[in-house]
Amino acid sequence: MRATVHVMLKNGVLDPQGEAVRHALGALGFGGVESVRQGKVIELDLAETDPAAARAAVSEMCEKLLANTTIESYRVEIA
Repeated sequence: MRATVHVMLKNGVLDPQGEAVRHALGALGFGGVESVRQGKVIELDLAETDPAAARAAVSEMCEKLLANTTIESYRVEIA
C-alpha cells in the first residue's frame, strides 16, 4: 500500500522559500504570481493492507517525525 503525505507550513507562518520562488518567478517575467507557499511531498510504501490502519500509522509518523506540527500541517492520502 502506498501513502502520500503533503506537508505545508500553516497559514500565518512566514515562508521564505516560497517568497524566494515568487520573487524569482517575477524576475523571469511571471508577474501575475501574488504568493507562493512551498511544501514537501513524502511517499511511503507500506506493508499494511488495511487502509484505516495504514492511515493511522502514517498519521502517527507525521505527528512524531514527518511534520513539525507546531508550524506545519499535513494531509495523508492512502492508495
